[in-house]
Amino acid sequence: MKTVQFTAPATEPISLSELKTHLRIDSGTFAGNVDSTQSVAPGSHAITEGYALIGTAVDVLGYSALVLLESGTNGATGTVDVKIQESDDNITFTDWTGGAFTQVTTANDNATYEMAYTGTKQYIRVACKVLLAACEFGVSVVRNAAAVTEDALLTAIITAAREHIEDITGRALITQAWDCYLDAWPGWGNNIVLPFGNLQSVTHIKWTDSDGAETTLTENTDYLVETSGDGNGRIVLPYGGSWPSGTLYPSNPIVIRIVCGWASAAAVPFKIKAALLLVAGDLYENREAQNISSAGYQQNRAVDMLLASSRLWVRV
Repeated sequence: MKTVQFTAPATEPISLSELKTHLRIDSGTFAGNVDSTQSVAPGSHAITEGYALIGTAVDVLGYSALVLLESGTNGATGTVDVKIQESDDNITFTDWTGGAFTQVTTANDNATYEMAYTGTKQYIRVACKVLLAACEFGVSVVRNAAAVTEDALLTAIITAAREHIEDITGRALITQAWDCYLDAWPGWGNNIVLPFGNLQSVTHIKWTDSDGAETTLTENTDYLVETSGDGNGRIVLPYGGSWPSGTLYPSNPIVIRIVCGWASAAAVPFKIKAALLLVAGDLYENREAQNISSAGYQQNRAVDMLLASSRLWVRV
């Protein structure tokens, strides 16, 4: 099976901040090590019941994050309730357990309250409720986000390390799309085994006949998709079904577009992330030369052991 990447990953299993923490790199200054995003702009906020005042979401994956509630003056009898919400996809948010700030009243306003986010989701935001009177406040998210002159190099190293781990394991580590080309339908059997593991979906199956006419098959009618968890996904014929008949085009007549990989960085197993950090660290520390074993290749046994159970032994 010939494979060609259609869409590269939009994110990486580890962040730039995570690699910097692993390498113990920072900017050298406090101001250079942090950044701050206003989730709720400071000012006077009108009465808003039912936590309807929603703050801007912030990507905190791989960062240490601190949420600051900066209270001004509450209106007479006014109260402010703020809670932290979290999400994997920046679409569906749920309350983070333990993420509710102490209610701000006229007895404890004009103060700054802080809470460290220690959850595992990629995005956080705040939801606020203002009762009885307008109140002055703002909410910011502060991240440990050191910027150094080697950021571009480190970013490239993360991608190179991820691709190396994918070569070792035969997996797609994070969401990406591939076109898989076949020269013929299976000569026997009712299924087509797909590469890279962690199949999320099949976008389409198309085939071209000898006259150049293209036909798109219909999922759940012409074929079934078996995602198979983190193993190899499969295309399976429905009961009583058969592969299309007709003379195929002589070059890449059948194309199956798949979306595969773990859906988010948070879902990638920790042992794979650990191996990725080790590879990235080695690429950074040994930019000019690698230690070569007596067998004639560079080897990191810790990486091999971490990835031993993550390899796809069926290579398509």
